[in-house]
Amino acid sequence: MAWALGLLSAALFGALALYLAPLQPGVLALQLAATPRAFGAIVHAWGADGVARFRAHLPWDCLLLAAYGAFGWVLARRTALFARCGRRTRALAAALLPAAALADAAENGLHGWLTAAPRFDAGAAYAAAAGAAAFKWAAIAAFLLLVAWALARGADAVAQR
Repeated sequence: MAWALGLLSAALFGALALYLAPLQPGVLALQLAATPRAFGAIVHAWGADGVARFRAHLPWDCLLLAAYGAFGWVLARRTALFARCGRRTRALAAALLPAAALADAAENGLHGWLTAAPRFDAGAAYAAAAGAAAFKWAAIAAFLLLVAWALARGADAVAQR
């Protein structure tokens, strides 16, 4: 199950990356645009077609976040990867990608609303979307570091036998 969710997540991520690749500046710049001015500059550079492309990806991104959130939980709780780690580490690993997915869902909702019409008076919404995106990427990075650490621990255990 973990591998199926991992492959689904990777396939969706790859497909969305290819679909969004024509947008310049890239989507990451929009995700981290914390002010109406920064966000507006990116949306202006994209034009109407670029904004439509971005908005069209949002439902697919929701599938992606469900897949990677489930993948993280299953990998941490239902496989042996974190078996040699402590209970707290395993719990943290199990929580990181679902937490990232929740932040991603909030970010998607805000970005859907912010790209539907100009909302220059909603400065807090831009900051909240950027904060959700920053948290999402930090949680994903932390999960990847924990996976690398768990793999190294497992390799050390095998080498010591």
